[in-house]
This record gives sequence, C-alpha cells and structure tokens, in this order.
Amino acid sequence: MFNRLRNRFLIVNMVIISFIMILAFSSIYTITYQNNRKTMNEDLIQISEFYRKQEGPEGGKYSGGGGRDGHGRGDMMVPDGKMKAGPPPERSVSFALTTDADWNITNTDSRFDMDSDFYTLAVKAASSGDSGRGEFNLDGNRWAYDVQQVMGGYSVVFLDVTNQHQFLMTLLYTFLAVGFIMLIVIYFTSRYFANRSIAPVKEAFDKQKRFIADASHELRTPLAVINTNADVLLSNNDDLIRNQEKWLHHIKSETERMRTLTSDLLYLTQMDDARENVIFAPFNLSEAVESVILTLEAVIFEKDIALSYDISPELSINGNVEQMKQVTLILLDNAIKYTNAKGKIDLTLKKHGSEVVLNVTNSGEGIPPEHLGKIFDRFYRADASRSRKHGGYGLGLAIAKAIVEQHKGKIHARSVPGETTSFSVQLPVERH
Repeated sequence: MFNRLRNRFLIVNMVIISFIMILAFSSIYTITYQNNRKTMNEDLIQISEFYRKQEGPEGGKYSGGGGRDGHGRGDMMVPDGKMKAGPPPERSVSFALTTDADWNITNTDSRFDMDSDFYTLAVKAASSGDSGRGEFNLDGNRWAYDVQQVMGGYSVVFLDVTNQHQFLMTLLYTFLAVGFIMLIVIYFTSRYFANRSIAPVKEAFDKQKRFIADASHELRTPLAVINTNADVLLSNNDDLIRNQEKWLHHIKSETERMRTLTSDLLYLTQMDDARENVIFAPFNLSEAVESVILTLEAVIFEKDIALSYDISPELSINGNVEQMKQVTLILLDNAIKYTNAKGKIDLTLKKHGSEVVLNVTNSGEGIPPEHLGKIFDRFYRADASRSRKHGGYGLGLAIAKAIVEQHKGKIHARSVPGETTSFSVQLPVERH
C-alpha cells in the first residue's frame, strides 16, 4: 500500500515538474529563437542595403565577379566609374549576386573566392523559395538570402548564418540534456524524500494496527471470562444467587477491567484530539506531588516498601494540575507494582536550570535494555505475564508520556537490570 502511495506521489511529482521544465525551457528557447531571428534579419537587411547602395540608378552593373572567372576582390564598378568597397570585414560571410530574369548569374560581388558552381547552387536555392527571403543549407553551411527584383533581373544577397543556427541547435540539445539529467536527479531526490515522508506515516499506521490488535486481544480475555461465568450461571439457574456469588464476582471483576481499559483508551484518544485546545494555568507542582504521595502512603506501608522523598517547595509550572497528578500517580503506582519485597522507592522534585525535574526510582528486577525504548508505547509490556498479574494493560506510561509532551516536557527511563528502575520527567518552569 505504501509503495503504491510512494509511486503515485513520484508519478504526480515527475509529471508536474516535467510540465514546468518543458514550459520554462520552451519559453526560454522561443524567446532566444525570436531574438536570434530578429538579429539575423536585421543583419541581412543591413548587408542587403550595403550591397544595393553600390548599384547604379538603373540597378547597377557589377564590373567583375568573384570566383573563377571574376577578379575576386569584392569590389564593384558603378556607372560613374568609381570603385566601391565590399561589406565591412567584421560582418559575417556574405556575397551578392545579380541575375537576369531567368536567374542566370550576370554579376557577383564577393570578398571570398568561391566556386562558380557554388554561386549557381545558391541562386537555384534562392529562386526556388516562395518568398523574397529565406534560408537553405549548402556545403555544410546555413545561408540566409534576400531577393529584390531589379531592372532586367534580380539582386540576391546571401549571408552565412551557420553560427546563429548552430547556437540555436546547441541550445536545444543543451536543454534536452539538462532536462534529462534534471529529471533523473529529481526522480531520485523525490524518491528519497518520499520515503522519508512516508516513513512516519507507515510507522503510525503500523502502530495503529498493533494498537487495534492489542486492544482487541485485551478485550477478548475479559469478554471470554464474562461469557464463561454467564454460562455457568445459566446452567445453574435454579440455584440461589448466594451460591452463585463467586461467578458474579468474576463477572464484576472483569467488567471493571474492561471499564478501566476503555476509559484509558478514551482518555488517550481525547488527548490526541484536544492536544491544541487544552487550557493551562500556573499551579504549585510541589503541592500536587505531595498530595499524590499522601494518597498512596497506606498502600506503600501495606506492601512493606520504604518510601523516601525530597520535594523542593513552591515549584510552579504552567499546565493542568489534575493531569500532572495523574502522571505522578502513574509513576508511583508503577514503582509500587514492580518494587521487590522489602524494597524502596525514592522520589525527588528539584529545579535544574530552567526545568523542574521529577524523578521516581524503585528497586527491583529492572527493565532489560532492549525494552527501554518501547515501554512508552501503548500496550507494550516488557513482561506480559507480570503485567497481567498486576492488572496492567501497558497504557499507563503511554498516558504519562502523552501528558508530559502536552506540557512541552520530556520523560525517559533508565534501568539497571536486577537493581533499580528510574523514571525522570522534565518540565519547563513557569516564567513570571
């Protein structure tokens, strides 16, 4: 399921990015192409005007042509007998041809020595065009031409635009190569971040599945007990209630277990939903912790456990007093359950810098290192048999963690197997 979700995300992401890249590259290429064409046309017009200014009032006649049968000087004799220079040397390669009405070359004006066949092919390409201006390929070069009708024939000016054409082709190939490489890089980058983005979702989904399975398992046991005891009662329906009291107590006990479980689950759900809507107020944490200790002193004494505590007075935080009492109760109750016979529990509440630290330590079997990172997960129990014996569901520490995090604090556990277990809660001090 998550692989399909990731692949769908990648496809949508790649389609959107490809569309944006095509749009961007097309826009850049179109603007560059139009500017390039505009520059070529301006150069062609300028060179055409230069050549044609050298023509006489009747269209002018070239005295000699370049190539094999011309002088190849790029000069031109006009009717007044004066020589005029060819195009400026900084211009691209260009030449001009004059033809008769049948496109036969009559004169050439070229600064370069070119073969007569080259001129013939050039004129042929220009004469086959549908308009007075165009382009063609000849001998590996790209030429632009401009045709103007003069008396008795045509005046054709040619301009080498190979560099401009190659620039456009290079730009196009560069865009294709860069686009292809970018798509590869974007694909693997998107895949990496997609996996990272999906990982928490997958983890939450797996936890939810495990949570539902564990909840179903925990509910199945008391339901089975209730169902069995109800069957016993029904099978002895003629007996007195006094004689059936044992089965009723079993049903009552399991019902209480289910009530506790469903209450804890509901509490966790409500905390998840109302995490941002809880109203906090300053309160004295020292007094709250002491009140919890007082309620549990009788239980601790009955279990023959030594309790020592050191609470700094007047430590205040911003939060919910009842929730913090519940955290203290959960940690102390957990310590009482798992303290060994004749063991001890130490509780301290001190201020360290900008934090108030509540620490609860108990002697006992401890928690193996491989379980420390998971004990705050819902329904997780390092020893399921001992937890069931003590009536636990593995929700207490999950509730404590949720409350502490809601108060912008941290909770963690440390344990030395066979010796002690310590839970530490760090909460920000109220700022006046």
